Amino acid sequence: MSNLPDPIRDGLRRGWKILGGPYGEAPPRMVCDVAIVGSGAGAGITAEVLTKAGLKVLIVEEGPLRSSSDFNQREAEAYPALYQESAARKTEDKAINILQGRCVGGSTTVNWTSSFRTPTPTLEFWRKHFGLENFSDAALAPYFEQVERRLHIQPWRVPPNENNELLRRGAARLGIAAAAISRNVKDCWSLGSCGMGCPTNAKQSMLVTTLPEALERGATLLVETRAQRFEFGNGKARALLCGPVKANGAPVSGNSAQTIIVARHYVLAAGAINSPGVLLRSAAPDPHGRLGLRTFLHPVVMSAGLMHQKVEGWSGAPQSIYTDHFLKTQPIDGPIGFKLEAPPIHPVVFASSMVGFGREQAELLGKFPNTHVLLALMRDGFHSESAGGKVKLRGDGSPVLDYPLTPFVLEGARRAFLAMAEIQFAAGARQVLPVHELAQPYRSWDQARQAIESMPMKPLLAKVVSAHVMGGCGAAGSEGQGVVGPDGVHWQVDNLSVHDGSIFPTSVGANPQLSIYGIVNRLAQSLARHLGAQDVRLA
Repeated sequence: MSNLPDPIRDGLRRGWKILGGPYGEAPPRMVCDVAIVGSGAGAGITAEVLTKAGLKVLIVEEGPLRSSSDFNQREAEAYPALYQESAARKTEDKAINILQGRCVGGSTTVNWTSSFRTPTPTLEFWRKHFGLENFSDAALAPYFEQVERRLHIQPWRVPPNENNELLRRGAARLGIAAAAISRNVKDCWSLGSCGMGCPTNAKQSMLVTTLPEALERGATLLVETRAQRFEFGNGKARALLCGPVKANGAPVSGNSAQTIIVARHYVLAAGAINSPGVLLRSAAPDPHGRLGLRTFLHPVVMSAGLMHQKVEGWSGAPQSIYTDHFLKTQPIDGPIGFKLEAPPIHPVVFASSMVGFGREQAELLGKFPNTHVLLALMRDGFHSESAGGKVKLRGDGSPVLDYPLTPFVLEGARRAFLAMAEIQFAAGARQVLPVHELAQPYRSWDQARQAIESMPMKPLLAKVVSAHVMGGCGAAGSEGQGVVGPDGVHWQVDNLSVHDGSIFPTSVGANPQLSIYGIVNRLAQSLARHLGAQDVRLA
């Protein structure tokens, strides 16, 4: 696919201002109107809005700059190059594996394109419990409409691949409603390798949309540059101290160079875990002890079904069908609900996510083409026994998430295993394997139900993963409840905003990228006005 256009390489040839890593050392001091830490969903939207408003913007990204010419659909190359900790980031107790992007474009470069507006019950909960009075469907609708136009977000009308069709078919046989997922794609080739970067630029990630627009308008991008800490004084951020890192995030040995960035305003958009981490390293004001708390994951459990026919879950649009049936079977603040989706399955992700070793795993891999996988996204953060986790710092200053898997959450996992197994048998599965260390392949729904109901649900036994990290810098209508206010501005630092999923006071209950896009679009437009810039719209 090397003959396809590459907008990043084209922009570099036109003289985009990119420094760091292979693009040259950043100077010791840089001055701008707004410095943005991160380049993912929140950062990309903010960068386009603020550059359109006429502001001088500087973007700081710890990861490398990779583009469609580098995306070759090879897992062994994509995960180390594009993900936090080579796609092996884990919670402190190693019980949950977390997939987060670490590259220009952040997780938008490597996600599976699923796009949902923030669910109405979630917004109602935020208004009732966190004082976010202006977070309603009506108030946010114009900002969602803008980003949906800008990023070509619309329902996927191509027939689902077999992996997703099995979810639809099994759910229908049980009388469970399932629907198509909206995707942020344009002229999609249905290659199925979205998680390794889109080689055709069909995915409308920040990498190919908002960041190029900001760079065309004069923004500067620092890559392979870590935001180390802020310097604070008199209720303001006075400077941001940054330093070079290697493409894999390791320190550059023998290089003590440091760049000091002085800005009128700073926007932290490094993603949940990293955004709280920067503030913790900076000893940011935190009089109410909220920083890093209530960090959520949508903890995910999985079920693998062996089908008679070929499934080939690596091909076609990765996620195109979902059901929210199990989010609606109890109150939002009752037993933990979950969303069901059918993820893409590729060999490395499959092998590292399944249970078993040696011959047992070899047998699973031998059946790989006929394997169907469902995942359940648990909606955490709405119950006192589901209060999420806490971001901490390791001895070297890197952030880590302590996320307890409480009995409340794990009982939700049990119900999710039951729901997924029943759907897979209804779809025609020969066997179903709940992804749990003590599970075996079960040959009937009755056998699976009895086993799952008696299965011990404990951390490290139930295999839990996540690709959605939210919270840690929660927004609230009063400073006693949150790190930032409803406008995204830090309660104690008036020239510092947070514009990413870390401001969510609970999990979203849906894949979060569109929630970030829409909510940050409103925050960024408000910030532009606050800074006296032009009044702009995203699209």
